[in-house]
Amino acid sequence: MMNTIWSENIQGVKTLYLSRRLRFDDCFFGQYEKAFGLDRNAPLKILEIGCGPGALCEALRRWYPNAEITGIDRDHNFIAFAKENVSGVEFLEADATKLPFADESFDVTISYTVSEHIEPTAFFGEQFRVLKPGGVCLCLSARKGLRCPASCLATTPQEKAFWEAVSTDENELETYGVGKYATSEAELPATLAKNGFSGITTSYAAIDLTPDDPKYPETMALAMIEAERAGDLEAIESMHAKDTDAVIKAVNKKYDERIRLYKAGEKQWDTALSLNLIVRGVK
Repeated sequence: MMNTIWSENIQGVKTLYLSRRLRFDDCFFGQYEKAFGLDRNAPLKILEIGCGPGALCEALRRWYPNAEITGIDRDHNFIAFAKENVSGVEFLEADATKLPFADESFDVTISYTVSEHIEPTAFFGEQFRVLKPGGVCLCLSARKGLRCPASCLATTPQEKAFWEAVSTDENELETYGVGKYATSEAELPATLAKNGFSGITTSYAAIDLTPDDPKYPETMALAMIEAERAGDLEAIESMHAKDTDAVIKAVNKKYDERIRLYKAGEKQWDTALSLNLIVRGVK
């Protein structure tokens, strides 16, 4: 049976792809490279578990040009998008707790914001099984960051009215198990050790998304703004509500204004800083 639970109820395809594409932009690779500790020129076999629409796989393809990269996800919409938009990677619909690969098949397994949703013994046990002796498990987990939006992107009256009208009492944790197995910064590396991994290290990558900072070219600054727009619009669309024209128009209007201000050099200094914990373990 086709699984589209995540893409249709929790995070849409564009929301996840565009946000991850920013977080794994080449300008941040230096932080990841040191934490990953992988040979950039080696013919590695890398498996991303819970790859979503493929943004991290896409980055890995650039960063490790001689690697053979596979991405798996249970969500059909994510895999369909990845197959169509990301080249040089094999994508499969598969369950992280029942990986369709033989023992000792990969040199590296990697995941990003997945471990908190899956029972740890099954999640890490399968990775331990498919890794070769000496293989590396990389578990990336988003930690609390900070967010300071531009005043022009404040919630509009149309958005407020829309969300009040469609609000539900649905609890994502209870309904879909979102974050059911979340761990602290201390618990996550201990969980890898408990599941057989050794040589464990922890690192943090700070991803600073500030459009007005001149260190970013215009293309990336605009991508930051457009990623936020896509997230807002996809959240509205996911409610499958009627008469959304007014709220969509309001959302587009405020993001158009943010872009106008950027191009006019009127700095807003809005920012989103995300912090990624990277736990590395060896089989």
